Amino acid sequence: MTENAFEAILGNPGSRLLFLCDHASNALPDGALGLDPMLLSTHIAHDIGASAVTRALATAYGAPAFLGVWSRLLIDLNRGADDPTLVMKLSDGSIIPGNRQADGRELARRIAAFHAPYHAAIARTLDRMGNDAVVISMHSFTPAWKGRPRPWEVGVLYDRDRRLADPLMARLKEAGFVVGDNEPYSGALEGDTLYQHGTLRGLPHALIEIRQDLIGHDAAAGAFAGRLKPILDAVLADMHS
Repeated sequence: MTENAFEAILGNPGSRLLFLCDHASNALPDGALGLDPMLLSTHIAHDIGASAVTRALATAYGAPAFLGVWSRLLIDLNRGADDPTLVMKLSDGSIIPGNRQADGRELARRIAAFHAPYHAAIARTLDRMGNDAVVISMHSFTPAWKGRPRPWEVGVLYDRDRRLADPLMARLKEAGFVVGDNEPYSGALEGDTLYQHGTLRGLPHALIEIRQDLIGHDAAAGAFAGRLKPILDAVLADMHS
């Protein structure tokens, strides 16, 4: 099912897992923002491969999932509504023409049209799922940043709640992955998606970052999801015990 602001995968009733993919798409409504089309294929527009991994895992678990249908350059769904980076005017050295003159009125319009409906839908689903829900947010990161290679294959991001993050990192390492502990970014971002829907609700949650060269096309993303599924199975069993 697709809404104007997001795509919803309904999943099976009784699922314990909810998957989120804030930066799933590089689409822009009516080619907005005046951006060079070549840049839409890059990491500044979306998290490459993350949507395919999210869909594969949601299918494997019969779990609900929410995915953004517009580029993070239109509005970043993984930011609080008051975050100054919600609409970026400059991203990794590239000016975003359609955002340079975005004033408070335009920002409010984008929040109402795209950001608020996405988070409201997640909140409604978690209300139905109750206190047993586990929230997993899927992202991806570039193999290098500002000329420096990133050694991690997978990063696990978290804030204060480590119920999911700790066993997830341990199981990923057991499976042979090079794992980043709150790398390449910190999960302690007040107001982000997991803060809103995990921390404030007291639900176990984690953000999984996957290096983009490992999931850069659908076949690779599907294979990676296949490797991740038994790891998540073991993690959920660890948490239950």
